[in-house]
Amino acid sequence: MKRGFLEKLIERIRLVQPGDVQNYLVEIAREKGFLETIFNAILEGVIVTDPSGRIIYLNRAAAGFFGISVEASLGELLGHAVRGLDFEQLSAGGGVISRDLEVFYPENRHLNFYTVPLMSEDSPDEVVGHAIILRDITQYRRETQETIESERFSALTLLAAGVAHEIGNPLNSLDIHLQLMERRLRKLPSRSRGEFEESINVARQEVKRLDHIITQFLRAIRPQPLTLRPDSLNAIVEESVSFLQAEIRDRDILVEVDLDRSLPTLGVDRDQIKQAFYNIIRNAFQAMKTGGILRIRSGADETHQFISFADSGGGIAPENITRVFEPYFTTKQSGSGLGLLIVRRIVRAHGGEVIIESAPGQGLTVTIRLPSGDRRVRFLEQGSPNEAK
Repeated sequence: MKRGFLEKLIERIRLVQPGDVQNYLVEIAREKGFLETIFNAILEGVIVTDPSGRIIYLNRAAAGFFGISVEASLGELLGHAVRGLDFEQLSAGGGVISRDLEVFYPENRHLNFYTVPLMSEDSPDEVVGHAIILRDITQYRRETQETIESERFSALTLLAAGVAHEIGNPLNSLDIHLQLMERRLRKLPSRSRGEFEESINVARQEVKRLDHIITQFLRAIRPQPLTLRPDSLNAIVEESVSFLQAEIRDRDILVEVDLDRSLPTLGVDRDQIKQAFYNIIRNAFQAMKTGGILRIRSGADETHQFISFADSGGGIAPENITRVFEPYFTTKQSGSGLGLLIVRRIVRAHGGEVIIESAPGQGLTVTIRLPSGDRRVRFLEQGSPNEAK
């Protein structure tokens, strides 16, 4: 309560009859309980502090946002109860302050808050406390990010059409003319064509490299129709590892495969899933350089089959883990930044998900989860009829 109210109550206490004191206390308690019920029912968090920053009230929503106890926090300094929330910054300037903040415990969420100074009724220039109002904007930020991502992909799709037209056709023409030059070189004496053959081979390799880049780019952003047939994820893994054996030996990498042989077949597009596995394995090779260990494991739970790829590379820094699916984002000097983007597109088309786990200096684990059976959507638990009204 404000000090002015208490002073007025003390001044008038001598006029209150002894028999009425209990009635007044009951009325005050009832109104206090009523207000607390209201504040605990609202979704916004409310914290009230005294002038020094000690918490004198907080509702359940505020306590839930920060994972703290209402009872244990009363009387605590705000900065002690909520680590990282600097009361001096919140109260600086003496006016209303609005900021966004990210909370990491007990859940990762984004909050918007504004701080309002509470002024004394008797002395308008005297601050008797602060009220902090908190609003959960996690969903809003997520939807905004999804909108930005959608717009980015739309722009990439338009760019892809231009790339395919402006670069693809000249590359085909170059390749044809290089073939014609090779045929003419065969008619020259062998001692005269060695240098020219080497130059033509280099040029053709560069044409192939550019064509591969364009193909990767188009695969990353163009939805590809699925050809679903019953197949074994274990068999696709083994085929992928076998195909890359030459690279495995060249890099001196140990590949440990632990597959659950009881896995049933799954309706997948074999070529696209294989492409996803190639991209993950090659990313792991590049992260580990030479002499690393790649552990591949398969398994299943009640709803999904999964394949996990755990490498012994350097992992990904925490600030970059949320960017690994962005187009052209890469931490490698020679990377295209499209590998994991292609993986996610393929897996999402199958109704699955890609999970990234990283510990800097200890490696990266990429897990592909695919739903058992052709389940592109799932029903949520239905609430009671009253909840929808």
